Amino acid sequence: MDDPPPSDGGHPPISLAELAATGTSEWTGSPMTPTSNDQPRPRGAHTADRVAVVGAGRLGVPMAAALRAAGLAVEGPLGRGQRPVPCDAVVLCVPDAEIPDAAETVAGVAPLVGHASGATPLAALAPASAEAFGIHPLQTFAPGSGPEVFRGAGAAVAGTTPRALDYAVFLAERLGMTAFEIDDEGRAAYHAAASIASNFLVTLQAAAESVAAGAGLEAREARALLVPLLRRTVENLGELGPERALTGPIARGDHATVAAQRAAVEQVAPHLLDLFDELVRHTHPLAAQGARA
Repeated sequence: MDDPPPSDGGHPPISLAELAATGTSEWTGSPMTPTSNDQPRPRGAHTADRVAVVGAGRLGVPMAAALRAAGLAVEGPLGRGQRPVPCDAVVLCVPDAEIPDAAETVAGVAPLVGHASGATPLAALAPASAEAFGIHPLQTFAPGSGPEVFRGAGAAVAGTTPRALDYAVFLAERLGMTAFEIDDEGRAAYHAAASIASNFLVTLQAAAESVAAGAGLEAREARALLVPLLRRTVENLGELGPERALTGPIARGDHATVAAQRAAVEQVAPHLLDLFDELVRHTHPLAAQGARA
């Protein structure tokens, strides 16, 4: 995917390959260096500072607060079905299935209308009759998340016009995020990767707590003991990559221990046995790659 040239002095989004190679926090159009929202805006950058946020859920509330803290004039977060006053841009932070109806509600309000969905194509914004953009924060938003949750995370951006894409990058930068472009063809795979990395990790933790109950640990106690292990595992993964970060009996080739673990799962949490077997099956090739590394 080729990066489009910057328009009106804006910065182009970073590609996925460049994002993986840099590891810094903001795209500046040259080698990436961390910047602050407090720094002066480059000449020619957007003056479209009046933005409405529609959707008062886990994402809309912190997004409105973060954009307001970044110096934009923000209306909202508005409830679903509410129509903003005329402004420069509207960001829809509503469930995917509600995007077309929300886009129709804001038709004529702004020349730029975007959504914050990772999986939904920009075509869902057609009822807004505006230049469409997407900005999907690659972040998890638990209840009560504050505006700081955006800083340092990635943001998948897209636009139906150069101006719309440039505006999505502008919003990402104001939120302190790293913008990278995703086209509609790649959205489903991108969003699936995010779900595996975040949502399914929570599912695995819940499974681990269920198995730990067989050792006499209450769920809260098991969580307190397992989360430090989880944190360190994620840090190792970020530093070393999956092949070198893998530890444990499969990485050591200790088949007897894996068999004992399987027997324990079958006894204390038989509903998780299929999950355990699948994880073992997918971990063996990873261990083999690590042994060759």
